[in-house]
Amino acid sequence: MSSIIDYTDRATCPIFGDGAAAFMLEPTTEDLGVMDSVLRTDGKGLPFLHIKAGGSVCTPSYYTLDNHMHYIYQEGRTVFKYAVANMANACEAVIERNHLSKDDIDWVIPHQANQRIITAVTQRLEIPTEKVMVNIERYGNTSAATLPLCIWDFEDKLKKGDNLIFTAFGAGFAWGAIYVKWGYDGKKE
Repeated sequence: MSSIIDYTDRATCPIFGDGAAAFMLEPTTEDLGVMDSVLRTDGKGLPFLHIKAGGSVCTPSYYTLDNHMHYIYQEGRTVFKYAVANMANACEAVIERNHLSKDDIDWVIPHQANQRIITAVTQRLEIPTEKVMVNIERYGNTSAATLPLCIWDFEDKLKKGDNLIFTAFGAGFAWGAIYVKWGYDGKKE
């Protein structure tokens, strides 16, 4: 993220951190793994969270470089409002579709955008804080790496069959929730 952060923009530079992580999924004959998902996009969010240049719509040029158009821009209040509402709604939809109660959820793994968003989403879901994975204080917002990094940090607390709800929000706007039934006892070596 540091390569697309304008360090003169105090609205974005303290929020983002560098990180990389991935999940590996494999097929199973057990009733485990990805059980359901709700994935959504709404292009109306583009003006509020985006990078102005560097892609095919606005290719790099001296003009785009001179005008600092290759950095993340966000309108914080709008992003906060939409992130909280949409992440919570996606989680609620997954929970309802799968006939789960809040007590059935072992862990919520929210996108580590900022602590206020995490708190607002989980309060709206009425999920206690001890069931919410949070590590933003260690890495900042590492964008797509936040969810797998949470699993890395909390893996030793997971048990086979745990019900996990992952939720994230991003540029454009894009958001979603995924219901996963965890596949093994998480013991780090």
